[in-house]
Amino acid sequence: MKFDKNHFIEQKFTPNELEKIRKSAKRNMELAGSSSAPEIIFHFSYMALIKIGIYCIAKEGYRVKSRPGHHVKIIEALSQILGSKDILIAGDKMRKDRNIDLYSGDAVIDVKEAEEYYEIVKQFVNTI
Repeated sequence: MKFDKNHFIEQKFTPNELEKIRKSAKRNMELAGSSSAPEIIFHFSYMALIKIGIYCIAKEGYRVKSRPGHHVKIIEALSQILGSKDILIAGDKMRKDRNIDLYSGDAVIDVKEAEEYYEIVKQFVNTI
């Protein structure tokens, strides 16, 4: 995979640093799985998805630059690294729902949708 220098910078990560990121993603999934509130399930599933992306990118020797659009780039890179269009489709939908909720405050995530997102992200967390 080729990393765009506008959004990624080369960086070596120690095994300990990689493990911290991996554990953080798994912890977010545990939080999502332990709640019945759809907003919490959704929020922590989304955070786990982003952290999985950060982890996989770090394993490739890069980190994402914090700038507008960096979540899009994380999701795109994760999709390419794992060879899954499902990540790209679900991740982009999650990102858009999160932005609507964050910036306009009127997104409503129902239980079914939150649980579907959780299951999608969970399968990828289990691969890392």
